[in-house]
Amino acid sequence: MPYNRAPTATAKILMPHQDTVQTVRCDLLAANGLDAGNLAQSLALIGAHHVDYADIYCQRTAYESWHLEEGMVKSGSFQISQGAGVRAVSGDKTAFAYADSLDIDSIRRSAQTVRAIGAAGGKAAVRTPSEKSVRRIHGDADPIRSMDAAAKIALLHRIEETAKAADPRIVQVMAGLTCEYDMVYIARLDGRHAADIRPLVRLSVTVIAKQGDRREMGSAGGGGRGGPEFFDDERVRGYVEAAVKQALTNLESRPAPAGEMTVVLGSGWPGVLLHEAVGHGLEGDFNRKQTSVFSGRIGERVAAPGVTVVDQGDIAHRRGSLNIDDEGNETGRTTLIEDGILVGYMQDETNARLMGVSPTGNGRRESYASAPMPRMTNTFMENGRYGPDEIIASINKGIYAVNFGGGQVDITSGKFVFSASEAWWVENGKPQYPVKGATIIGNGPEVLKHVSMIGNNTALDSGVGVCGKDGQSVPVGVGQPTLRIDAGLTVGGSEI
Repeated sequence: MPYNRAPTATAKILMPHQDTVQTVRCDLLAANGLDAGNLAQSLALIGAHHVDYADIYCQRTAYESWHLEEGMVKSGSFQISQGAGVRAVSGDKTAFAYADSLDIDSIRRSAQTVRAIGAAGGKAAVRTPSEKSVRRIHGDADPIRSMDAAAKIALLHRIEETAKAADPRIVQVMAGLTCEYDMVYIARLDGRHAADIRPLVRLSVTVIAKQGDRREMGSAGGGGRGGPEFFDDERVRGYVEAAVKQALTNLESRPAPAGEMTVVLGSGWPGVLLHEAVGHGLEGDFNRKQTSVFSGRIGERVAAPGVTVVDQGDIAHRRGSLNIDDEGNETGRTTLIEDGILVGYMQDETNARLMGVSPTGNGRRESYASAPMPRMTNTFMENGRYGPDEIIASINKGIYAVNFGGGQVDITSGKFVFSASEAWWVENGKPQYPVKGATIIGNGPEVLKHVSMIGNNTALDSGVGVCGKDGQSVPVGVGQPTLRIDAGLTVGGSEI
C-alpha cells in the first residue's frame, strides 16, 4: 500500500491492550508453572556474577500451513513449539543457552550455565519485576482459530478458480496459506518485564501460463499482522491478477540486453535491493565490528541528495512490525540516511551499549533458541518529487525493473546480484517489450550515489519479506518509490 512522506501519519496506533500481559501471564507462564517472580529469581542467579546484561525469553509458537496444487490440497501441517532462551552479556561476549521446554528447573539450569561468562561477586538481589504495558500496533486474535479449516481450503480453491478463469493460457495454479500465533514473555536482569502476542498470516499465489511450447511463471501474494480476514475479496483478487499478469507478460518477453545502462526500479518490493545491499550494512553489529562499508561514517554523504532511508517497526499491521522487539524495547522510527547523509544505525541492547548510543528497538531473534541481534523491521526509502510516468518517460534507452525475484549480497563490500521477475526494455521514454533473464548487478553504496530521480509513490511490499542473517530468519517489510539510477548498475542478460 502506498503512503505519503511520513508513514507514521498513516500508522494507526491502537490503545494499550491491558489484557495482553494477563493473557501471556496465564497462557504462557502459569500454564507451565512459571511467573514473573521465579523468572526474576533465575535472573538473580546470573546477577551473582559480574555481567552487563541478562534476559530470559519465553515463547510459544503455533504454526499452521495449507498448500493447494492441481485442484487438491497437497499438504497441510500444524505444529506447536515452546521453550526458553537465557542470555548473559559481559563486555562484548555473550553466553546463551536454551531449553525446548518451559519449566523453572530448565530455566534455572540455563541461568547457572550462562552466568559463568562473568566473574563471581556481582549483585545477586532479586529485582521486583516491572511489567510494562505497551501500545498496540496490531490486534492479538489467534489467526489459526479465527477461521476453520474448511474456510481456509475454500479460500485456496477460490484462488485457483479465479486464476484459471482469468485466461485460458493459465494451466496450473498453486496457492498456499500460513498462519502463525506467537506469544512471548521477556524478563530482564534490570527488572523490566514485557509481554507480546504476535499474529502473522501470509497468502501466496503462483501460476503457470502456457502458449505453444513456452511456459512462464507468475507469482504474487502478501500478508501481515492479523488473521485470515486480512484476505478480503478485493485483496485476493489483486494477488491473482498480479500473478496472472506477470505470467502472461513473461510469455511475450525477449532476451534481456547486457551491459551498463540506465535502470529504473519499480516501487514496493524492489526495495528488497535497498534492504539487502544497504540495510544490512546499517545494522549496529557490523558497524561496531568495522565490517560494514558504512562503519565510522556517521555525518558523511553516502547517497545522492534526496535519498532518505528509514527503518520503522511500528507501522500498523505490517509484516515487519512489532509492538516490542525481542529485548522488550518498543519499536519506532529510526532515520538511517537523511538527504543522502548517514545519520544512524539500527541497534539492539548489546551493540548500543558498546557503541555508547541508545537501542532503537531492533533487537530481533528467530525464536527462543536463538540469541538476538540488530535486525531490520520495515526498511524503506521516502518519497521524492517525480511522478513514476515522468521517470520512465525520461529514459532514452534502459531497463525498467518492475519486480524482483531473489538475489545475493556481500555485506562487507556491498556488492549484489538480483534477478528481475518482470522487466521491460524502454526506448525513447516508452516501454517497448518485456525482457526475460535480466539480472541487476552493482554495489549498494555506490548505486545510492547515482540515484538521479526519486518518485513520489513510495510503497511497502505486499507483506512477503523474510530476512536471513547468521542462520536466523525473521519477517520484514521493504519498500521504496520508483527510482532512476544512471550509473553503477550492470544488466546481465540471458537467452530465452
